[in-house]
Amino acid sequence: MNRIAIVLLALFISSCGESENKKKGFEYQRTQKETAKAIEANEQAPVDLSNKGIGPIRNVEFGDIDDAMVARGAEAFKQKCTACHYPNRKLIGPSMTGIYERRSPEWVMNMLLNPTQMLQEDPIAIALLKEYNNVQMLNQNLSQEEARAIAEYLRTL
Repeated sequence: MNRIAIVLLALFISSCGESENKKKGFEYQRTQKETAKAIEANEQAPVDLSNKGIGPIRNVEFGDIDDAMVARGAEAFKQKCTACHYPNRKLIGPSMTGIYERRSPEWVMNMLLNPTQMLQEDPIAIALLKEYNNVQMLNQNLSQEEARAIAEYLRTL
């Protein structure tokens, strides 16, 4: 009986406290083997600023950053996007920092507004789907105004 109490006490003590290596939230990290396989299979999505995507957005003109729109976009991003995207690191989906160095603003907004069709027909979206283990981006049913606000927020990352 004494041994059981000691073992239970030891387990309780070892489970207390915070570990430096403990991660908060969910994060998918490929193993080195999976990463090598993806690179070998050329599964990484190409950079293509000329692709405007598939959807209602044909042209986006960025002017000066609109702080009020950034605030609305940051809130919408926090509510609807952070389950899969972090601003500065990969999660279930790609990092959003520097997105406009890899994708056109039109492509980004069309992906926000029309992910289902984009994942079926757009070559970059299809490559991203493969790169992120076929985890599909869900349609958040954003309005064009919400998508534009998120696009404005992404400019500030």
